Amino acid sequence: MTRPLDRFFYGKPPAKSSAPKPAARKAAAAKPAPPKPAKSAAAPKPAVSRPRTARPGPRRWQHLPLAPTTGRLRVMLIVVAAVFSLAAGRAVQVQALDADAVAAEAAKEITVSRTLPAFRGEITDRDGEVLAFTEATVTVIADPDMIRTNGKFDERMTSRDQEVAATAPQQIADLMVTHLGGVVDDYLPRLTVPDKRYSIVARNVSAASYSRLAAAMKEAGLIGLHRESAPTRRYPNGLVAANIVGYVNKEGKASGGLELALDSVLSGVDGQEFYETSPNGKIPLGESELVPAQNGRDVRLTIDLGLQWQAEQIIADRVRVAEARSGTAVVLNVKTGEVLALANFPSYDPGDYGSYDPDDLGNRAVTDVYEPGSVQKVLTFAAMLDSGTIRPTDVLEVPGKIKSGNNWVADAWNHGTEEYYARGVLAKSSNVGTIILARKMKKADLQAYLKSFGLGTKTGIGLPGESAGILPGPDMPDYSRDGLAFGGSAVAVTAIQEAAAVASVVNGGIYNPPRIIASTVNADGVVEEPEAAEPRRVISPEASKEVVSMMEAMVTNNSAGTFVVEGYRTGAKTGTSQKIDAKTGGRSGGIVGSTIGVGPVEDPQILVYVVVDNPKRGSFGGSVAGPAYQDIMQVALARYGVAPSKSKPPKLPVTP
Repeated sequence: MTRPLDRFFYGKPPAKSSAPKPAARKAAAAKPAPPKPAKSAAAPKPAVSRPRTARPGPRRWQHLPLAPTTGRLRVMLIVVAAVFSLAAGRAVQVQALDADAVAAEAAKEITVSRTLPAFRGEITDRDGEVLAFTEATVTVIADPDMIRTNGKFDERMTSRDQEVAATAPQQIADLMVTHLGGVVDDYLPRLTVPDKRYSIVARNVSAASYSRLAAAMKEAGLIGLHRESAPTRRYPNGLVAANIVGYVNKEGKASGGLELALDSVLSGVDGQEFYETSPNGKIPLGESELVPAQNGRDVRLTIDLGLQWQAEQIIADRVRVAEARSGTAVVLNVKTGEVLALANFPSYDPGDYGSYDPDDLGNRAVTDVYEPGSVQKVLTFAAMLDSGTIRPTDVLEVPGKIKSGNNWVADAWNHGTEEYYARGVLAKSSNVGTIILARKMKKADLQAYLKSFGLGTKTGIGLPGESAGILPGPDMPDYSRDGLAFGGSAVAVTAIQEAAAVASVVNGGIYNPPRIIASTVNADGVVEEPEAAEPRRVISPEASKEVVSMMEAMVTNNSAGTFVVEGYRTGAKTGTSQKIDAKTGGRSGGIVGSTIGVGPVEDPQILVYVVVDNPKRGSFGGSVAGPAYQDIMQVALARYGVAPSKSKPPKLPVTP
């Protein structure tokens, strides 16, 4: 019987049957059966009852039927529908629900933000001479990865690209040497930093130089450099007026002088630029936004650059000759309080401030305090004359020394009891005579006058680090009043403070707060003058004239002629004070020598004050500071066209 052909099967096709064919079965039946093997002598196995079954017929193949075709398609459609639903849901989330966030994140990836530094305002002298300005310089930045790959992905680089990229760093370095100076080794290591996309190659490069470099790069087919605006502060006059102007440090931060004090006025407001770029940074795309920088205001000073330079040369020479620690010179317009010169030595170059002693970076005229010595007597006599305590012709017996507290005070020269007019006490600079006269005045009244002259408070000149000095209270001990009267212990001043005080006394009794800032100018050219304290009367015009006359008597009674200014009648006063040793507390720390003067006495216009700290050569203010005072006064009066005196100074007697 033939087996029907299977139409379907599961798995591999069945192997051919090993059952013998009919002919073979007949042949096998004809052969005798082989003998059965003998049974072993072992115990017989127990009989097992087996169910009788039918002899199996021919074997049929077993089939595992597949699912119907319709069912399979249904499952596949469900799966596909689920996948598309997920994709559609994500699309809805990205394009509708989170569209803004996703767009913002994408834009952020290609948006570049760059600060546009504001230019600091200029600082000029009274005549517009530039003391500080900002130059348009840039910082040159390299993208070493871009240079290495010639701006392409590694896998897209052709052999030509690879050849160009291999020599690009050397070519760029050569071009930088040509247009920026220096040597190849200044640039090449920074152009080849591995795995880096930002490398500062050069700073303070002028915009013009970078433009030439960029043009040369483009012509050579090179890429990988860009610039960042980094304006540089320049000081064209070097050391001149450096202690006034100050400086901006290497990080661009104002760090001294008016640069620091007026930083909010000079600095302006930085701008911002936002733009989209391609991944390699070469092709600007899409939207951009520009917020322009607002440059700082220009500042005009009262300083006269020419006079400032001359005063600095004179004070520097005087410090060297006296082998002193430092020196300061102040030149004021008596009528207005304008500072015409404010010289310091030693000084520094603001463009190279790091090479100088930090102690020289400030302005000693406003920061350093000291006992003024006998210059203080000008203020004491002004108070006594205005209050009616004394008259210039009062006669006074002056002993060689006087007891003050637990100590004795003497004059700078040895003498017995001598008679002087009150003007003679000032002209001869007698400490003893000044103490005797000042004791006639109430302590509170003397203190009030000195306070009205500006002692004990800052002048408000606008320079950083200004000190208020020291002025004792109205209930001071008697010995403090004695020291206050002749400029010894109990009082300490700054040079600008003492100069302004004496200027008020000789200016008909009107105090003008010293000022160094004349005006500011905004980007539109609008000029604004800073607010200043109002002038105030401190003594009467009559008392002012009497003080000026006494100061002239000092000049005419000085046989050395140290204070004489050719062609002009002038008045002057010297000062010498003993410095306190910081270690011992005794007065062995050297001296401070000074000279102050005004001219012409008929109508005082210019005041000059010179202070020399700790000279090794010279023991008195006249010999130490007098020559510098004389030279600066001569220059200043002539420079401002002050008319020479028409009469010779009178010979006013100092003794009866």
